[in-house]
Amino acid sequence: MAEVGLLSPDDRIELIEGEIVEMSPIGRTHAGTVNRAGAFLNRQLGDTVIVSVQNPVRLNDFSEPQPDLALLKPRKDFYSNSHPAPEDVLVMVAVADTSANYDRNVKLPLYARAGIPEAWLMVLPKEVIEVHSQPKNGKYQKVQRLKRGKTLVSTTIPGLSCKIEDLLG
Repeated sequence: MAEVGLLSPDDRIELIEGEIVEMSPIGRTHAGTVNRAGAFLNRQLGDTVIVSVQNPVRLNDFSEPQPDLALLKPRKDFYSNSHPAPEDVLVMVAVADTSANYDRNVKLPLYARAGIPEAWLMVLPKEVIEVHSQPKNGKYQKVQRLKRGKTLVSTTIPGLSCKIEDLLG
């Protein structure tokens, strides 16, 4: 729709299960957290992954969310020839100020159904990161809720381990 002029490139929308959904405006804390986490992950992972910031991931013909961060398998074209698909995604990351329930109840099941191996939900008001893994039958079978002082260890990216403070600040 953007290509034919029905939508502006500046419209904050995403396609979720066939519906065009307006995304919440990005506040200061949300933006800063995305910037901090993206920079940290880039430093930690170097060229072993592509850290994609607020770019589309094409899950299927009906869903193309724009996660805050997606940790992608490296590709020479940096996904300029096509948006990443589920098999390209190692971890999806959502940063939530006010959208935690929507992310948890709509987006995470969508990611699990697509077979995304790991998803993180950074719940800013509670200063917690939920690590969802082991997708099966449209649900993540394992959920860890990690608070400050704890260490997040990725089940998908070997060697990725960080303190919650490294991501939340």
